Amino acid sequence: MPRSPVSVIWESNWAAPSCDCLAYVYGNAVDRSERQRRYPTDTTDGEWAAIRPLLPMPGWMRGRGGQPEAYCHRAMVDAIRYLVDNGIKWRAMPVDFPPWDRVYAFFRRWRDHGLVKEFHDRLRGQVRERLGRDTEPTAGVIDSQSVKADAVVGADSRGFDGGKLINGRYLEPARACPSCA
Repeated sequence: MPRSPVSVIWESNWAAPSCDCLAYVYGNAVDRSERQRRYPTDTTDGEWAAIRPLLPMPGWMRGRGGQPEAYCHRAMVDAIRYLVDNGIKWRAMPVDFPPWDRVYAFFRRWRDHGLVKEFHDRLRGQVRERLGRDTEPTAGVIDSQSVKADAVVGADSRGFDGGKLINGRYLEPARACPSCA
């Protein structure tokens, strides 16, 4: 995923954008007022400074066509964080965020191209580097789950989990990392 350009030849639509995201600097977001930051899930200036360089460069800036974005990227990230934190439906997005269908399209585009995972991996790598560790984890955790069995379940398919002291059935372990599969 290409990173945001350090120096871009494009001209800005607005001399003094209030946000430094690409949609404000080079897109159509200048036609909309910047939303007030009011939720605990809104990105702080420090978080935004860490996140912004990791955001993918839009296709229209790479010459792949399309229209410049019309909504602030920071507002889009804030909306997604709000949705995940509060567990709401897309259509229940508060009105001070961009329209829910635009936020969903933004998220869906990232998800479908694997950018959500890549974004997560980049952030994890930065945190691990700051802690003096390798950027990639070298170990994973595998956990299993036992389900309590009823008295009518046959003894041949029933066992005893000594760690959890449960008389039940063993379920397949959940894999923590793809390399463990």
